[in-house]
Amino acid sequence: MKEDLFKLIFVAILTAGVSIIGTTFYLKKTGFSQTGILSPEAAAQKAIEFINKNMLPESKASLVSVTEENGLYKFRLKIEENEYTSYVTKNGKILFPREGIDLESDLTQAQEETTAQEIPTQERPDVKLFVMSLCSFGLQAQKMFLPVYDLLKDKAEMGVYFVNYIMHEKEEIDENLRQYCTQKEEKEKYYQYLKCFVQDGDVEKCLNEAKIDKDKMNSCISETDKKYKITELYNDKSSWLNGRYPKFDVHTDLNENYGIRGSPTIVINDTIVEVNPRSPEKFKEVVCQAFNTPPEECAQKLSETPFSPGFGLEAGSSSGGGQCK
Repeated sequence: MKEDLFKLIFVAILTAGVSIIGTTFYLKKTGFSQTGILSPEAAAQKAIEFINKNMLPESKASLVSVTEENGLYKFRLKIEENEYTSYVTKNGKILFPREGIDLESDLTQAQEETTAQEIPTQERPDVKLFVMSLCSFGLQAQKMFLPVYDLLKDKAEMGVYFVNYIMHEKEEIDENLRQYCTQKEEKEKYYQYLKCFVQDGDVEKCLNEAKIDKDKMNSCISETDKKYKITELYNDKSSWLNGRYPKFDVHTDLNENYGIRGSPTIVINDTIVEVNPRSPEKFKEVVCQAFNTPPEECAQKLSETPFSPGFGLEAGSSSGGGQCK
């Protein structure tokens, strides 16, 4: 299973005991001493080796460039076709895996960028959440989605859709098919299933709790698999995206129409939007912007705390940028 770079953020915070926002301030405030200074290249390469060994079992990061900035080494790394910016202390002992935030900037304005997006309005908004069912950030977004679905399901068209390739082995294909068919055949039961599934991923328990008609679901899975050649494409590695990722073509037309590039991606009224932080309240605010006239439900307050990525209902980071892609 490929691990997304952004997962590193949680490890780094736990290890260093600080947030990315206060990196330089923290080092100065606590009198942190960087003994054993390394060259920029040596420190950055040490960070790359740590990332490859501990965070990217199937992919490999490579060093692009490194410079000194605010008492740290700032380096660019490349994973497949994507580049990222990270920081490491000069002695190579603490890694800060995300771009720093300018403490002199208007943080409030940055936090409100989501609500400032121009989203087309409709009488009944169309809300699509594209995920890979076993992507940790997709699970985080589904947990964000569910309370808003419960609140606005009678006022907006809302549904879960699937990215047209998978990154988490055959298990993800099977789960995508289960969720696709359960939603297609028994929509309300699907959301009961999903509320259970995002907690611990126990498929059988959740199917039973939601009282899913397994015969109907399995018949749909068989038909869908045959129609979209899902197993056939999985077995034909020459068809895999970039030679690495099996196709999952159930929603390929929508993926291509909207330019979906990762899990999660949120499309509202045919427009890709960002939700940051990924809290139910922030997502509700974004969806409510898409109404011609917001319904009274939009005045109801939901949780402002984002969930953690992956399974479980624990609180997570306030950042909402992570994707599997």
